[in-house]
Amino acid sequence: MRSDSVKTGKQQAPHRSLFNAAGFTKEELARPLVGIVSSYNEIVPGHIHLDKIVEAVKLGVAYAGGTPVVFPAIAVCDGIAMGHIGMKYSLVTRDLIADSTEAMAMAHGFDALVMVPNCDKNVPGLLMAAARVNVPTIFVSGGPMLAGKVAGKKTSLSSIFEAVGANAAGLLDDEGLIEFENKVCPTCGSCSGMYTANSMNCLTEALGMGLPGNGTIPAVYSERIRLAKKAGMQVMELLKQGIRPLDIMTKEAVINALTVDMALGCSTNSMLHLPAIAHEIGMDFEMAFANTISEKTPNLCHLAPAGPTYMEDLNEAGGVSAVMAQLNMKGLLNTDCLTVTGKTLGENLKGVVNLDENVIHPIEKPFSETGGLAVLKGNLAPDGSVVKRSAVATEMLTHSGPARVFDCEEDAITAIKGGKIIEGDVVIIRYVGPKGGPGMPEMLNPTSAIAGMGLGSSVALITDGRFSGASRGASIGHVSPEAAVGGPIALVEEGDLITVDIPNLSLSVDISEEEMQKRKANWQPKEPKVKTGYLARYEKMVTSGDRGAILEIK
Repeated sequence: MRSDSVKTGKQQAPHRSLFNAAGFTKEELARPLVGIVSSYNEIVPGHIHLDKIVEAVKLGVAYAGGTPVVFPAIAVCDGIAMGHIGMKYSLVTRDLIADSTEAMAMAHGFDALVMVPNCDKNVPGLLMAAARVNVPTIFVSGGPMLAGKVAGKKTSLSSIFEAVGANAAGLLDDEGLIEFENKVCPTCGSCSGMYTANSMNCLTEALGMGLPGNGTIPAVYSERIRLAKKAGMQVMELLKQGIRPLDIMTKEAVINALTVDMALGCSTNSMLHLPAIAHEIGMDFEMAFANTISEKTPNLCHLAPAGPTYMEDLNEAGGVSAVMAQLNMKGLLNTDCLTVTGKTLGENLKGVVNLDENVIHPIEKPFSETGGLAVLKGNLAPDGSVVKRSAVATEMLTHSGPARVFDCEEDAITAIKGGKIIEGDVVIIRYVGPKGGPGMPEMLNPTSAIAGMGLGSSVALITDGRFSGASRGASIGHVSPEAAVGGPIALVEEGDLITVDIPNLSLSVDISEEEMQKRKANWQPKEPKVKTGYLARYEKMVTSGDRGAILEIK
C-alpha cells in the first residue's frame, strides 16, 4: 500500500508516533488510509451541510475496510463574492484547491481519496488534483438546492439578481424585491439552476468520476446521504481493483463530458474548467474544438436560467444518466469509457430511460440541433470567445450595434442602471480577463441588470471576463486575447459597430485591419491592478481564457 511509506517498518517509527498522537490505533493503521477531502464551511450555502456528507462517506469507507481521514479544501461562494473585490478571488481558488489537495495527499501517503466538493471552483479544482495525485478516487458532491417559489412560480438565484435590475428600473417595488430575497434560496445546496456548480457536478458524472445521481440528487434528500455512503464503500472497491483517475479521465471521457455539456446547456465556465482538467491529463484542448462537438450534439435541456425547469426536475426525469442515454441513441458517446462504478459507461446506461420528456427532450425532438455552447471567433476575438447559445433570445442570435465601452464592471453597471444603455447597444467590459482582473471576475451583475431593465432581448454584452452560470442573454465572454495583453478588445472605441453572429460563430468589429494596426501601435498596457499577494503572483502566471486560464511558469 502507498501508505506503507508513512506507517510500516522500523524506519517509520517516528511517523507512527505522530499517528499515535492523533489518536489512531494499530488496527486503523493496518488498513488502507483513505483521505476524505471535505469542502465544508459555514459561509457557502452549497457547503454548510457537507459535514453530514463527510460523516456518511466515513461510515462507508470504514464499513468497507478502510480508515477514513478527513482534511479540508477551501471554497468561495461566487454569489457572495459577486460585484466587489471578492470576485477577483473566485476563479483563482481553483488552482489553490488543486495545489493544496495535491500537497496534502502526497505528503501523507493516502492510498485512496474521496472528494466532497459542491461549488463552482471546488469541483474542477479537485478533479485537477485527482488527476495529479492519481490514486483511486471517487467524487460525491453536496447536491443542488431546491428551487424557490415566488408568486407560485419556481425561482432561483438568478431571479434575485434580475429583480435588483427590475427594482432599479421601477418595474418591481421594494416589497417585491424583499420577497425575492427571502424566497429564492430556500435550502442548502448548490444554487438550483444549471449554473456552474451544478454544471460541473453533472460533468463529473459524465467524466465517470461520480456515481449516477451525483450531479442531480438534491442536497436535502436522504438519498444524497445514501449516495455518500455508497461512494465511501465504492472507493475501497476501486482501490482493490487498482482503478485510478487517469484510467477514467481519458481524452475520450473529456469528449463525453463536453458532449453532455452541449446537451445540458451548461454554464460557459465549463469552457474554462474542462480545458484545465484536460491539461492535467495531458490532453491538448483547443477551444474551438467545442464547435465540432456542438455541431453534432442536440441541446436537450433548458434548465434555469435558460428555461423554467430546475435541477430537482432534471433529477426526477432521470438525471444525467437519462440525458446520456438519449445521446447514446445516436451514438454520440464513447460507451467504452471506464467509470467509478468499476463498469463502463455503456454498462451503466443499460435500462436507463427518460422519465420526463418536458425536462429532457427526446433526441428526435431537441430544443435545437446544435449544442448549448458556442465558440465565436473573428477580428474581435481571434483566439475565441464563448456564449451560452441555449440561453440567448432568438432575436439576438444575430445582432449589430454600437459599442458602449467600459474598462471596469462598476462603470458599466452605473450606465445600465442609469438608463444610459439603450436598445441595440453592445456593452463592452474589458480589462477584466485572467490577467486584467486579475482573476477573470464574473459579470453576473451587469447581465442581470440588463435583463432586469428589460433589455435582455435587445442588448449584447461582450467581455474578456466571464459569466456566472446564472447569466442569460447575448452574453459573450472569455474574449481572447484579453485587453490586458493588447487583444483587439482593448482597441475598440466608443461607437464602433460590433456584429454578433452566433449561427455563423462570428464576433467582429467593423474597422479595417489597417485601422486596427494603427490603434495597436498607439496602445499602452495598463498598470497591474494588484501588486502584492496571491493575485499578483496569479497575474504573472495565468494564461488566457481560451486555454482555460491555467497557470504556467513562464
